[in-house]
Amino acid sequence: MSRVEELVERLCPDGVPFRPLGEVTRIRNGKDYKHLGIGTVPVFGTGGVMAHVDTAAFAGPSVLIPRKGSLNKLYFVDTPFWTVDTIFYTEIGPELNPKFFYYYLATLHLEEMNQAGGVPSLTQTILNRIGIPVPPLVVQHEIVKILDTFTDLEAELEAELEARRAQYEYYRDQLLSFNETPPPRRSGGSR
Repeated sequence: MSRVEELVERLCPDGVPFRPLGEVTRIRNGKDYKHLGIGTVPVFGTGGVMAHVDTAAFAGPSVLIPRKGSLNKLYFVDTPFWTVDTIFYTEIGPELNPKFFYYYLATLHLEEMNQAGGVPSLTQTILNRIGIPVPPLVVQHEIVKILDTFTDLEAELEAELEARRAQYEYYRDQLLSFNETPPPRRSGGSR
């Protein structure tokens, strides 16, 4: 039995309770940033960081949830940030470890909750109804610790794979670059 299973069995003998997202987290709308000065605070949209400004909308930590566009691109942010109107930010209540909340939302395939015919869209109403497991914080912390370890290992493997690709390309290019000058002809008879 794993440590997480032991903790759940001991601390949640009747099972892990689920609560509507709207009860454990507050979803906030992003706003335009063009009136702000240039700075170091990242401005997030659905596609990621779009600019840097001098004012934060929220200090974090938060899970950013796309409202329009690529609904499966969640972001975990634990520093001050600003969001535009195509992405929600969350004020996470004390019952949830923010990173646990992020990892759980990543399993939900939010793109399947699309509410529009054209550009994919999510609404706060739909999001607020999603059931979120709320095990004791010690269980959440243990799950986060395990998933963070795997995330770090995955990043190391990706970096190693990229280094191997670069190494392969270098040697391929070296081995297949031949001198285009034809070899000199030998004079005289044949052997």
